[in-house]
Amino acid sequence: MAFCIAVIGKDNAPMYLTTSDMEQELDLQYHVHAALDVVEEKCLIGKGAPESKELYLGLLYSTENHKIYGFVTNSRVKFIVVIDSSNVALRENEVRAIFRNLHILYTDAVCNPFYIPGEPLASKKFDRAVQKLMNGNA
Repeated sequence: MAFCIAVIGKDNAPMYLTTSDMEQELDLQYHVHAALDVVEEKCLIGKGAPESKELYLGLLYSTENHKIYGFVTNSRVKFIVVIDSSNVALRENEVRAIFRNLHILYTDAVCNPFYIPGEPLASKKFDRAVQKLMNGNA
């Protein structure tokens, strides 16, 4: 289902990045980092508006092969998901569910007393759960 899932810290440093297709890993990482500019623009536009509880940014941009979606937490941590464009059966509700599940997994990993804030996520449990989420078995 998803080609790439990235968790980006508030300083735009990758905390976690995984891809399902290792041959396209560099291209997918480029899409993720290019999406950060769009995320920043959407967050700046949202600053002028009243405080919104909506953290889901929706479709950031689309290419011939991929659709890139974004989500921002209230602590400015960004989630970027790259999905295959040919998957026309994927609805907006399913993308929101991916981000909701990813946010829950991230919260569980960060609440671990052994996690050092700002460090990359190196939890095997988090990695297995994200791989399961990428395969559509959430």
